[in-house]
Amino acid sequence: MPLPVRCSPLRCLNLGQTSFQMKMMTFSTLTLALALAACGSPSNGGSDNGSAPATETTAAAAAPASTAQTDVASSKHKNGITERNAGDATGKMTINGTIARATEGQVILYVMEGRNKSELARTPLKEGAFEFKRLEVSRGVYTLALNDDKNATEIILNPDESEVTFNFSTNRLSGQKTSPNSPENTGYWDYQTEETQNRNAIRGLRKSLADAGAFRARVEQQIADKELELVKKQHTLIGQYPDTYLAKLMTWKNPKYPDNQSRFFEDLDPLDNSAMRSMAISDRIQQFMVTYSKGTDSGFLACIDMVKAHFEPNPVTLESALYSMLEGFYNTGKETICQYILDNYIFDEDCGADLSDAIRIRAQGIINLQVGNTPPNFAIATPQGNVIDLMKTCSQNKYTLVMFWASWCHKCEQEMPYVGPMYAKYNYKGFEVIGVSLDQSAKTWTAAIEEKGMTWPQVSQLEAWNSPVVEAYKVTATPTYFLLDKEGKIVLKPERAFEVDNFLKDKL
Repeated sequence: MPLPVRCSPLRCLNLGQTSFQMKMMTFSTLTLALALAACGSPSNGGSDNGSAPATETTAAAAAPASTAQTDVASSKHKNGITERNAGDATGKMTINGTIARATEGQVILYVMEGRNKSELARTPLKEGAFEFKRLEVSRGVYTLALNDDKNATEIILNPDESEVTFNFSTNRLSGQKTSPNSPENTGYWDYQTEETQNRNAIRGLRKSLADAGAFRARVEQQIADKELELVKKQHTLIGQYPDTYLAKLMTWKNPKYPDNQSRFFEDLDPLDNSAMRSMAISDRIQQFMVTYSKGTDSGFLACIDMVKAHFEPNPVTLESALYSMLEGFYNTGKETICQYILDNYIFDEDCGADLSDAIRIRAQGIINLQVGNTPPNFAIATPQGNVIDLMKTCSQNKYTLVMFWASWCHKCEQEMPYVGPMYAKYNYKGFEVIGVSLDQSAKTWTAAIEEKGMTWPQVSQLEAWNSPVVEAYKVTATPTYFLLDKEGKIVLKPERAFEVDNFLKDKL
């Protein structure tokens, strides 16, 4: 029997080239946005409690590509990978601890993959204490939560440690905590605090660049200095916690050869599955896109092919890399690029031959949100307690607009002068609107409905960015719109409400 043919990046590129080029005739120049411009994007921290998840799965607006290819190692890279922490490891661990000011509940452990997580185990909290006995885990970043994933904190689990204890001083797991027998968790939390402060400072400096005038060079130097501060912290932790998973995480923060496109991923071993249980793969892909895509369609395609080629030896990390790119491009509206990944690397019979069904199922969730397809149904209560069923509503109207919004969203407020009159003009002709709020407080939500004069049906799961419907629709900014027809299929994904009005003029 002949062996199955392995597909090269170039061959995969050619498989869908003709159809892709046809799409590109009307496809505008692509850029990936790190800071989403829309109000309330998670990267802008637009949530009721200011704790919305960041969405840096996509690259920043692409910078000019480096032209000088060099084999000189970057001074920002420090190698903390040793024989003891190289590769992955799986083993039994006992995980226990205490949570002050909490007596009963469920402690949940999630395993991370980039910004996504899935439940691994749960155990009861009894009299403020919990324990996972002899749980099989692999090296990586995990999330420990109390009752739900809104009250949670990130931890490192490494089977090199047979037992680890976590003590929380309050019932808010994101607050003060200690891990007396896990030094690398102490170091990890220390780094998280400094990284957050550093990024906030850099974000503030970048905002001031527009008005810096003659002081622009000084502000740019301040940004560079802040970035170097974080690098120094990473190097310090590698020295303080040798042979740990933390040291490996810090190693992955900065590529060894950032100025050499062909060696950009060289220090990130595709056979090391533990990289998948962190932000290492998605962060490195983001850096790669920023440095080498030039923000062009051809640049993105070339980068995608090189990422695929690097991780190809290991289907596990390859799936993680492909989905990271797929989700990142989708979240910034680059659906044609998404289609390229789907057609050539996930659903192609040759290129996707070694991939599991799991990534195809995950990819299907993105496919279902594309124009012409049917998105997930939902049944959510209104403030009055009535349940709105999306597909039932669609069947009763010619067109239904699903509008994701929030009371704290200024751009949503700016859209109301378009949505209100449009609803009044077309509602009796078979047009319905369902507002889906990302609020957490019922009082704030209902007050905003009244204040903004929103007369159309309103629903909310009151879980902000953690709402199941928000995750199912992969909403990363507010407002976000989906216009559905009578059969429940997406006919339009506008950025602004007036685009819906223009569409309905011809249809109704």
